Amino acid sequence: MRRSTRTSRRAVALVAAATLGSSLLAGCADDGGGGGSAGSEGDAAGEKVVTVGVFGVFGYKQAGLYDAYEKLNPGVTIKETSIERTDQYYPQLLTHLGTGSGLQDIQAVEVGNIAETVNRHADKFVDLGKAEGVDKNNWLDWKLAQATTEDGRTIGLGTDIGPMAICYRKDLFEKAGLPSEREEVGELWAGDWQKYIDTGEKYMDKAPKDTVYMDAASGVYNAAVSGSVERYYDKSGELIHQDSPAVKDAWGLAMDAIDGKMTGKLKQFDKTWDQAYANGRFATVACPPWMLGYIKEKAGEKAADQWDVAAAPKPANWGGSFLAVPEAAKNKEEAVKLATWLTAPEQQATLFEKQASFPSSPAAYELPAVADAKHEYFDNAPIGRIFGEAAQGIPTLVLGEKDQPIQTAMTDVGILQVEQQGKSPAEGWAAAMKNIDNLLDQ
Repeated sequence: MRRSTRTSRRAVALVAAATLGSSLLAGCADDGGGGGSAGSEGDAAGEKVVTVGVFGVFGYKQAGLYDAYEKLNPGVTIKETSIERTDQYYPQLLTHLGTGSGLQDIQAVEVGNIAETVNRHADKFVDLGKAEGVDKNNWLDWKLAQATTEDGRTIGLGTDIGPMAICYRKDLFEKAGLPSEREEVGELWAGDWQKYIDTGEKYMDKAPKDTVYMDAASGVYNAAVSGSVERYYDKSGELIHQDSPAVKDAWGLAMDAIDGKMTGKLKQFDKTWDQAYANGRFATVACPPWMLGYIKEKAGEKAADQWDVAAAPKPANWGGSFLAVPEAAKNKEEAVKLATWLTAPEQQATLFEKQASFPSSPAAYELPAVADAKHEYFDNAPIGRIFGEAAQGIPTLVLGEKDQPIQTAMTDVGILQVEQQGKSPAEGWAAAMKNIDNLLDQ
């Protein structure tokens, strides 16, 4: 496998917390009420149009932040264009960066792509660390490091992060003879993902009819591997996915879950996964903040007060993004101002309050909108406290350029072949390794 010179020497310029999940979030074709073309400077005399390119639903429109900014800045109009998935969005962004045309004034970058963007394309973006109003102390250290080059240029301002919790069905836990109060539930698996699997064995012993313990083996894999410092790359930038203790441990947990028949054999974010929420098919799911709204939508009002939120066994992160301003932006000055404002602690707190996107700014954690936040659908779970404590404990992880596709190969190729096709763990592992080899040799 030819990996040393092609992918690993420059693969880790950052240390960061990252997983792939946010790339799978479904979004609207146009989240911002307009298809503003890249580079439009104004629709009328004196008007400045700032275009924003994102993937999925970032929630700025829904939270009223665009409207608020426009009121604070008369003559500025914001137009956002959204592509549903980052695996479609990011290649287009790279194409536009290469040609220097077709770029929006602000471009979002997902955490799974930030290492490659920093390592290979930093010169195409404005150094936002020097922008007026940007206080680097407003971000978690590891979040800021994700978007900062070796020579200190910060090319993206952090938006949200995805501190991990476990969402669970209280009613199903009670029927299976397990505790159902969130503090007691958290104690069942505190400190060790293996305890989460052990709890699954107890659940399956008395599982309510037609239910299983967890949605998918990929869920526990993602959650467990995302709390380890070194996963697919080591600190020197070398690929270690084949021998990584973190990968092997997380893979083992996933295989134990499959062997114990405690998974729904589902592919996350597929329609069958959505339907399983509606049918009350599974009792737990690894759950960052952005998952709360997803569960509420898919499980529906009939499941209100049945779901709750407990602390995860260990801190981990799933998701998160950045706002960057291309050097080729037509409205670069206004774009820098908008990106700075949108990612300030107060706006991050508002976004959490309205959209459950958890802030990457510790300063926001002290604001009432975050600190006192509860979620009515989840039995008024104190989500501000739960996710805030989890965020503070997320370790500084090594992040490489191909983290996202490698993790996708592990879950959507290797684990799914074992879980859905009945392949052996060895066969699933071999399939994942072959897929990764092909990816890295491209």
